[in-house]
Amino acid sequence: MLLVLDVGNTNTVLGVFDQVVKVHPDGDANVGEVPRYERLVANWRVATRQGSTVDEYGVLFRNLFSMASLEASGIHGIVISSVVPPLDPVLRQVCERYFNSKPLLIEPGVKTGMPVHYDNPAEVGADRIVNAVAAFEKYGGPCVIVDFGTATTFDCVSAKGEYLGGVICPGIGISADALFQRTARLPRVEIRKPARVIGTNTVGSLQSGLYYGYLGLVDGILELLLEELGKETRLIATGGLGSMIGTGSKYIKTVDEFLTLEGLRIIWERNVAARPGPTPKAPQQRSPQVSSGASRKTTGGTERSASTPRSTR
Repeated sequence: MLLVLDVGNTNTVLGVFDQVVKVHPDGDANVGEVPRYERLVANWRVATRQGSTVDEYGVLFRNLFSMASLEASGIHGIVISSVVPPLDPVLRQVCERYFNSKPLLIEPGVKTGMPVHYDNPAEVGADRIVNAVAAFEKYGGPCVIVDFGTATTFDCVSAKGEYLGGVICPGIGISADALFQRTARLPRVEIRKPARVIGTNTVGSLQSGLYYGYLGLVDGILELLLEELGKETRLIATGGLGSMIGTGSKYIKTVDEFLTLEGLRIIWERNVAARPGPTPKAPQQRSPQVSSGASRKTTGGTERSASTPRSTR
């Protein structure tokens, strides 16, 4: 199995991919073909805690595995995307001590297969590159990925698969926190889509302002990006609040909850030479070709409507 970790400022998302055997209609597995880690069998979202020790993270991860009936000994590869540098050495030790595996960290020098057209490519957050790689692999280009995390990022990819840059905005959670901290009488409210725009009480008014105000920000930026990239550009939402905000946008047509996890899997495959691992047994019954569904609409992607590398990072 392959363990992938996306370490953000607020949350850390973990996923476990299992291998998939390609089976011919006659029931025989492809001889000599190394199965790919294409089936997402488990995923979790936990709080990112910079003060946690190696053992605290190790116990947490092992407990998550236990609840999902997964064995840590079954992990044969680990890849990490992190925007919290102080946690990098901690997570390295967690992987080596609790999973007996040296992780691949997404950092400058790692092969992504995507040219980065940024003034200083090292400034681009690892998660932004991972999202761009996954989106181009799954949906093609040009495309824009809107990641609703602690910050909301808009990442642009050309039709040739080049990372062009993007936009960074304060996340809706940060905006809400600033409002609550700077006002004496406004309460902290749940961020969600209200039943109507006109609020008839303080909570409803706050929720309407947060949701529709932020939705206006998102659609306003996307409108400008579409003018630069072209109307045929695919728009994909992901991140913790991707479903809530993305489905309300008049431009976003695709919400892909597991885009970052799949991007980590793709980059791991591009960096780690195909090494024969434990090959799953082929099904005994006759069946059509088994795959993970990893096509232009793959794990975690939901559609609302239909709408090579020349250098590496």
